[in-house]
Formats: sequence, C-alpha cells, structure tokens
Amino acid sequence: MAIRVAIVEDNPGILNALEEVLRLDDNFEWAGSYATAASAIEDIPELLPDVVLMDINLGSTLTGIDCVKKLKPLQPSVLYLMCTVYEEDDKIFDALKAGASGYILKKTQPQKLLEAIRELYEGGAPMSSQIARKVVTTFQEKKDKGLEELSPREREILEHLAKGLLYKEISAELGISQETVRKHVYNIYEKLHVSNRVEAINKLYGR
Repeated sequence: MAIRVAIVEDNPGILNALEEVLRLDDNFEWAGSYATAASAIEDIPELLPDVVLMDINLGSTLTGIDCVKKLKPLQPSVLYLMCTVYEEDDKIFDALKAGASGYILKKTQPQKLLEAIRELYEGGAPMSSQIARKVVTTFQEKKDKGLEELSPREREILEHLAKGLLYKEISAELGISQETVRKHVYNIYEKLHVSNRVEAINKLYGR
C-alpha cells in the first residue's frame, strides 16, 4: 500500500519538486498540497494523510511549528516530518515539542527524502545527519535529574533513540535482542516520567 503524503510549503518551486518526487515513486501517493498554515489546518484533519511534509517558515503569522501544534491533537495518527532550511537548535526542539516526529533539511537528496518518509511511517524518527549531530550534542551537554538516574546502557539507548534509530537497528548496533531494547526503553520512560519517544527526546532537551 502506498504511503499517502501531504505537503505544506509556500515556495512554488520547492512544492512542485516535492510533488514530482512523490509522483515518480509508486510506493508513495501525493495526497494534497497547501501553501498556507490556515488551509492545511482546515483540510488535513479530513484528508487524513499518513505523513505530512511540513515547512517551518510559511511566510505568514502561523509557522509550520504552529501548524503542527494545532493539527497533531486533532488527528494524532498523522505523522509530521519537518522539511526546512533551518538547523537552529530552538527550531529543531520546538518542532519536536509541537508533535513532529522527524526533521530533515530541504537540501536532502530526493531518495533520502523518500527513505525518511518510509522510516517515519514504519515507526522511526528520521533526522538529517546535521540535525542528528545537534541532538547528540545536546544530549551530551544537557543535565537533568531524570537523566542522571539512567544507567549507562539506558543512556546509550536514549542516544540512539535521539538519532532516530528503530528498535531493530538499536538491537543490531548494541548486540542485544529487540525485547531487551523494549525493556530498556520502558525503564527510560518510567525514569523520565514520559510515555513516548518524542517526550523522552524533549526531556533530553530540558523542555
């Protein structure tokens, strides 16, 4: 089944390019495009795509982050992948806090973009390498009481979660079973008092 993808982007050239990338691959279905946050907020809850590619700077009073913040509670099943030129820490963290599950740069190659959409759809949290490095750096610099309670292995797994790795990838990377990874993640959530990956990453940022 093709992954249905909607796009929120105010630059016509970039919008057309993204639409073309989706149309050229039968594994993806272009579900619709929006040039403003207002039109996206109105239509996306009924359109119900699997994934939304969301620009941050929409050239209006409402940003892409505002858009995600309003849309995510309406249809929690819809996944949001921020697609932007920005690498600033605050924008990365604000996007994740708003409900986005991935963050990639617009200069990402088309095939990598499709891979990121697929990864997001399958439960991952894709990030461009530049973004992942910022996340890891933040992990290393931020201190939090809950984080300090984590064991070395739990810290290691949280770092891999922040990189956007799937459980099976963490399992292969660390040489442990997926069930062991799940148990560690459960313990991480318990110690950080969170209920999902995005909240754990937000906790990592001290937000």
